[in-house]
Amino acid sequence: MKYDHDNMSRVKIWVVAGESSGDARAYEVMRAMRAADPNVEFIGAGGPLIATLAGEPFDDWVAKAAVVGFVDVLRHYGYFRKKFHDMLADIESLKPEAVLLVDYPGFNLRLAKALRKQGYAGKILYYISPQVWAWNRGRIPQMAKLLDLMICVFPFEKPMYEASGLKTVFAGHPLLEDLLSEKTSEPRDPDLLGLFPGSRKREVQRNFPVMMETCRLVLAARPSTRFEVAVASPDHGDRVRNMAGDFPITIKVNTAHELMKKARAGIVCSGTATLEAAFFELPYILIYKAAWLSFELGRRLVAVDCLGIINILNNYRHNPPDDPRLTARSAPKIVQEFIQYYAKPEAMAAEALRLLDDPSARDSLIADFREILSGLKAEGASGRAATALLEEIRRPG
Repeated sequence: MKYDHDNMSRVKIWVVAGESSGDARAYEVMRAMRAADPNVEFIGAGGPLIATLAGEPFDDWVAKAAVVGFVDVLRHYGYFRKKFHDMLADIESLKPEAVLLVDYPGFNLRLAKALRKQGYAGKILYYISPQVWAWNRGRIPQMAKLLDLMICVFPFEKPMYEASGLKTVFAGHPLLEDLLSEKTSEPRDPDLLGLFPGSRKREVQRNFPVMMETCRLVLAARPSTRFEVAVASPDHGDRVRNMAGDFPITIKVNTAHELMKKARAGIVCSGTATLEAAFFELPYILIYKAAWLSFELGRRLVAVDCLGIINILNNYRHNPPDDPRLTARSAPKIVQEFIQYYAKPEAMAAEALRLLDDPSARDSLIADFREILSGLKAEGASGRAATALLEEIRRPG
C-alpha cells in the first residue's frame, strides 16, 4: 500500500504490548507501517524493540509485565492497577488517533473496555487475536462492541470473529515469517535431545525438574544420548545448572533455534516455542506445569482438552471453525502432551525414546507439521497486517 505522504496528516498511535513475544510482533508490524506511511507516530508501552520506533511517552515495562497465571497476576496486582490507570489517563490526555493492542488479552481487553467507557472516540485495533475460542467464546460479541478491527494469525479465527460483526483480517503468522530466513536442511545429531524449559523463571522452576528426571531415565535406557538445554538468560542458566547437579548436560543461552535445528528430538515447554519447534521440524513432546491454583482455575475455564497450538490447529483440520462443540474432542493429538499431574518422567521418557529411535514416528510428525503450518501464510504476514491497520486508521468514521 502506498500513500501520498505530502497530503497525509500525522497520526499518533498508542501501542500496548506486555510480553517479549508481543514486543517482537509489534515491532515487526510497526516497522512495516512506518515504511508504508512515515507520518505515523508511535507511543505507549512495550519492550526494547518497540522503544526503537516509539517516541515519548513510552514505558518499557515488558520485563515486569510478563507474568503467568492467576497467582502471579495477584502477586503483582498493585503494579498492574497503577499501570492500567496511568495508561487510561495518558490516552485521555494525548488523544491518539488509534490504540493498537498487541496480544496480552488479560490486560488489553480490559483496557479497551475502560477506554470506551471513558469516551475514547479513536480507533481501537487488536493485533494477534486473543485465544478466546479456547477459554470464553462468549466474549467475542463483547469484543465486537469495543474494537474496530481484529487481526488474526490463525485462519480458523476469522469466521469466529466475523460472525459477531467484528471486522476481521487473517494476515498470516508473523512469528513464522520472522523464522523463514533461519531455516536450514543440515543433518541432525542422532544422539542429541534438546530441552526447552520456558522463558520465564517460574516456568523453568516448575518444568525443568521433571525434564531432568526424564533425562535420567532416557540416559539409563540409551547411554549414547546427550542433552542440551536452551535457556533465555544467564540467570536461567545458573538456575538450571543448580537443578541439574552433576548430570551431564550442556547449557546455552539464547540458542533455542539453533538447538531446534540440530537436535534429533525435544522436550518443549508449552508456549511459543512449540510453534517454533514445529516450524524447524523438531519432533518433540510438550510439557507444562503451573501453580496448582492457576491450573485448577484454568482447566475449569478452558474449552479445549489440549494445550499445544499444533494439536489445536490439527483439530480445526477436522472440525469447522463454527462447530459449536468443544474444539479438541475429535482429533488425536499429534504432539504428545504431559500437563500438570500427567507430567510423569516415566511416560515422558518412553515417548522421548520413541522419537529418538523410531524414524517412522519422526517422519509422521514432521509431515503433520508441514501440512498444518502451510496454512498459516507466513511470508508477508507483517506487511498484510500493517496494510489492514493503516487502512482502518485512515478510514473515516
